[in-house]
Amino acid sequence: LQWETLGRQFVEYEQMAPFLVPEEQQRRLLDFLPLFLKTWEESAGVMVFPNIQLLASEVSKLLTKEIKRNLNGKPAEEARLALEQLLQQKGEAEDGRLLLKSVYLLSQTDLRITWNIIRSGLPAALMQCLYLFFTFPLKKTSDDGEASEDDSQTQEMLVKIMLNMYREEQGVEELLAADKLQSLIIATATLWDQCSHSWKVPTGRVLRTISKAQTKNSIVYLQAVDCIKITVQNLFKLADTLPACDVCEAASIVLCFVKDSYPISSALLTEFENNDGYQLLLKILLRCEGLQQNEGDSYLDEILDMLTCLTTCGKTELKVSGNIVHPQLPHFDFEWTKSSGMTVKNLQAFQVLQSIFQKSNDQHLCGRILTAIGTIWAWDTVNFFLLEWTLQPINKFTDIIHFKPHPVQVQFFRLVESIVLDLSYVPHEILKKVQYLIKENIVPFCTLTALRCLLSMTKKDLLFSDIFRDSGLLGLLLALLRKQAKILRKSAGTHLPGLEEGTEKELNAVMLKMVAALTVGSVRNTVVLKDYGMVPYIKIFLDDECYRSATLSILEQLSVLNYEEYMSIIIGALCSSTQGELHLKLDLLKSLLKILESPKSHSAFRMCSGFNGLLSLLSDMEGALQDPPSGLWAAVGQNCILELVFYTLQGITAALHLDPVNSNFFQKNGLFEKMAEDLGSLGCFWTQREWQIPLSLEKTRTFTEFLDAAFCSSEPFPMWLKNCIWILNFLDHIVKGTLHLESYFKERKTETGEASRDDQEAPQAQEEHPVAFNRPGNKLSVSAYRLWGNPEEKWETGDCTIVHPGAVCVMVRLLPKLYNEGHAQLSQEIQCAVVGHIQSLVKSEKSRQVICGSGLLSTIITTCQDAFRNESHPLHLPLTRVFEKLASQAIEPDVLR
Repeated sequence: LQWETLGRQFVEYEQMAPFLVPEEQQRRLLDFLPLFLKTWEESAGVMVFPNIQLLASEVSKLLTKEIKRNLNGKPAEEARLALEQLLQQKGEAEDGRLLLKSVYLLSQTDLRITWNIIRSGLPAALMQCLYLFFTFPLKKTSDDGEASEDDSQTQEMLVKIMLNMYREEQGVEELLAADKLQSLIIATATLWDQCSHSWKVPTGRVLRTISKAQTKNSIVYLQAVDCIKITVQNLFKLADTLPACDVCEAASIVLCFVKDSYPISSALLTEFENNDGYQLLLKILLRCEGLQQNEGDSYLDEILDMLTCLTTCGKTELKVSGNIVHPQLPHFDFEWTKSSGMTVKNLQAFQVLQSIFQKSNDQHLCGRILTAIGTIWAWDTVNFFLLEWTLQPINKFTDIIHFKPHPVQVQFFRLVESIVLDLSYVPHEILKKVQYLIKENIVPFCTLTALRCLLSMTKKDLLFSDIFRDSGLLGLLLALLRKQAKILRKSAGTHLPGLEEGTEKELNAVMLKMVAALTVGSVRNTVVLKDYGMVPYIKIFLDDECYRSATLSILEQLSVLNYEEYMSIIIGALCSSTQGELHLKLDLLKSLLKILESPKSHSAFRMCSGFNGLLSLLSDMEGALQDPPSGLWAAVGQNCILELVFYTLQGITAALHLDPVNSNFFQKNGLFEKMAEDLGSLGCFWTQREWQIPLSLEKTRTFTEFLDAAFCSSEPFPMWLKNCIWILNFLDHIVKGTLHLESYFKERKTETGEASRDDQEAPQAQEEHPVAFNRPGNKLSVSAYRLWGNPEEKWETGDCTIVHPGAVCVMVRLLPKLYNEGHAQLSQEIQCAVVGHIQSLVKSEKSRQVICGSGLLSTIITTCQDAFRNESHPLHLPLTRVFEKLASQAIEPDVLR
């Protein structure tokens, strides 16, 4: 209803206007505006006004007229004051503010209305206002020194009107009738330190908006008045006196006009270049060294972004020819025809970026330059080649990178790395310089970062194994490692101040990783290592966990040449390790398991006393699984000890796998008996040999039921018994010849961040075996029993075959030791369950045939005499059945005796 009323009133105004004198016409319009503004506010900006375009024209023309009237014939400062009074009047004389607010609201409606406002002549009038507000600071401020609230509201309305008008090309064209555009641009470069502080940011916003809407006419206009030339000259003067962040802010404005005008015409860029514009930018940017964090960052970044864009501004494509040095990666394909058009055509602009990096050591500045180069490469792959075959930035940066801050070094070598990883190109000349940097080792951190870069490349393709060998890098690393190994050997058992600390230690670790990467899959490189006589020196690094993973990798490659040499080193290190070096033993065993996957290694393992060596590890753990633990073992944790037992038995199983010679050796030399003796002395088994007085068992359970109760029910089970069950589980897998294929344990992480037993579990282990031993303090999973499954069912269906019957003998020898005086009833119950399990193993004729000759009958008789003699013993009947089944197949001579 209010809009309808207003509509009728405005129609009356239209009809009467031609017959009114200008003063009366103006008064009626001004009387109408308060009602218009009130209705607008009450309708939440929803306008229903059919003559809105005419209203916009009338109001804009009147505002333009009032601005010109207040400026006419007055000196600049007086005109500035008059404008302020016009636009901020209160009370009865608020005509200027009414007009400003009305235009402000109307300019935000739609484009047609904005065009009507533009045609009123307001763009040129407001540009003149902006010039006065910017160049002549207002002395009157509020008590705290800030602009008053009225000032801020007026400024906001003025700026938004200008932004809405000047983002249209028509609005920019309207500016050309006056001379204030070029005057304002020049003023930003001349009076930046003297201008109104509160109008700096708004003026920059307005000029950037105009820059984005430039037209051919506006460019011709700016060129005709030498706007860019004068601005650059003035900025040269400011660059010596103003703070760096202020100069950046001022310079970014003129650079906007240069960059934004280029798609239309190269005239302003040419004018900028002809008047030493690039030298100005270099001067300004170098002054930004040492700026505090976030101080002028936005304007500095804006200048660098625009400068980066200018590198692609040029009339013709660069014509360069470079030689692709071979060898190259097989999938590298250099095709100029795939250019995206975003190619470097302006080397002058890029030279500014390059010069900044070469002359500055400022972390932020250098980092931004490297980011800019990465952006240019991302625009078009060919840009890397265009730049390296002309200005050679990366090549030259390599010579000085060690002078830069550490974060800049890291960023630089990631950029070098991306040449290989992203562009699939091998930059031979750059790599030579990186190698020289490593050789000189002027700054250890830089050397470390460079070596990590080359390591990442080496892992990408085997080609780098040849490249870095032929370049001499492999020989250099071996010489450095020999030197470090001698220092380590000399300082064994002592701590030298500063030795092997921080960066130097990391550098040794990465050198070892690099040698490991160069030898993986390269027999030729492994031969080089051996010919250098490095094997005795590489062994020295085994003792330090930081170096161990890479050292073992190198030794594993050595096994390709000589299994016996590898086995001699690993078995020797295992046997010479101390009780407390559990992690060393575990790492050595895991490496051994990798090599034992090859059947060719089995004979070398046997000849190097591998079986006796691994069994000696079990001997060294005597009493380790006592409950409660004592001595050194108390600090280690029983789960860690179980882990060592597992990997030791796993190594033995791997060496026996599908190897009749090793199996026969192990059986004939009584090593199963030795295994039983060593396992029995771990501390969880009973040490007395005599059988205890049999009890009348209240209940008997199968082994599967026993496992359910031990690991899943709420029934408390002692730790010694759980440990015994796990060891019997390992033995059961040895019987089947599958222990070396199992994966029960999580990986931990070493100091250098490699996967290790504590933190990273193999997915297969998680899915198939939902249990993991951990470091001290962690518990076994309640689902552990599922690892065993139901052997009775498996053997009945004939799914499994006995591979190592000697392991059954070990289980029998441990049978009487499954006892604890504090749990007599439970002990005999588990003994019965184990016998039941053994009985299930010999059900089939096939399994009994395999067992014949293993000495199982003799073991049963000698180990279980008391149970055989006493018919009331709970084990008498199941043991007798086992004996009968085996005796029906064949009676061994020693059994008859």
